[in-house]
Amino acid sequence: MKVMIPGALRSYTERGEVDVGGATLAAALTELDRRYAGIRFRIVDEQDHIRRHIRIFINGEQTHDLSQALDVNDEIVIVQALSGG
Repeated sequence: MKVMIPGALRSYTERGEVDVGGATLAAALTELDRRYAGIRFRIVDEQDHIRRHIRIFINGEQTHDLSQALDVNDEIVIVQALSGG
């Protein structure tokens, strides 16, 4: 499936779109981390929750559920909010 990577995380992937496999969102993020070491930690915290400044959309629908089932034709969009002052 296609994963759209936000600009702030492209230092890991060096591109804005990558293809990964996985039966669930958690598996897809694990595959993403296998290829681009360290990226999953920027998306998922130590308690295995999506970080509060990250939004993940699957086929245009926001999800917070890492166990959500995926299809090979799904599109995952990762959005990272900007913060600071």
